[in-house]
Amino acid sequence: MTPTERKSLKARAHSLEPVVIIGAKGLTAEVVAEVALALKSHELIKVRAPGLDRESRSLVFKDISERTQSELVQEIGKVAVLYKKWDTPTP
Repeated sequence: MTPTERKSLKARAHSLEPVVIIGAKGLTAEVVAEVALALKSHELIKVRAPGLDRESRSLVFKDISERTQSELVQEIGKVAVLYKKWDTPTP
């Protein structure tokens, strides 16, 4: 991802609300599935992890990105912005 693309995605994500919140159980298979579903629906999402410390959050956000094959656009505090481009099939 180029810096220009990243900047554009950050601007688009600014007004978004988190669509997935990681709870007390941490990163579960269900959370990963929900993130994947949200990415498929929206391409650009925010994920919030309020109950984790800074180091754990960073590791969890990177793990989600790898497991969903998405780009970690930005991490700000307890929120991460993820992006996954979905190719539309041509008829």
